[in-house]
Amino acid sequence: MDWDTEFTGLYDRCHEQMRFTAFLMCGNWHEAEDVLQAAFLKLYLAGPKLADHSGIEGYLQQIVVRTFLAERRRVRWRREKLTDAPPESLYSMPGAEDGIVVWEALSTMPARQRAVLVLRYWNDLSVDDVAAALGCSTGTVKSQSSKGLRTLRHKLGPGFDQSRLEV
Repeated sequence: MDWDTEFTGLYDRCHEQMRFTAFLMCGNWHEAEDVLQAAFLKLYLAGPKLADHSGIEGYLQQIVVRTFLAERRRVRWRREKLTDAPPESLYSMPGAEDGIVVWEALSTMPARQRAVLVLRYWNDLSVDDVAAALGCSTGTVKSQSSKGLRTLRHKLGPGFDQSRLEV
């Protein structure tokens, strides 16, 4: 199978999941789509050079995370700030308000902690998989996860019932 056909199939399979992962890390759809577009471009250019395409979905996820983190490092030096104006319509379902509250608390966290929490608890990756995606040790993933959860619980406050998130 040639690379263009394989890449098209990969895009069709992974686009929505990677887009949502990028959204959870970035905090808005526009920036998430920019990160995802850059990640797919990097993968497309690197694809013909790869010897083995068996773990390409994991490699794509790693590219998405690293592109997000690189973009966060560059954001400090930008003069303009990205905003969502006009606000996007919210998906409404029972308990959606809790999800919005958690998402807003998550969006104020440092990029690395947010990436660890999204990959570990939203994408349900193992500690080893998160470490591979972020290019760090498993100890770093565990400490960032612990700090991130502590920060998230602090931001949500004691009145926020954790059982409301389990739908």
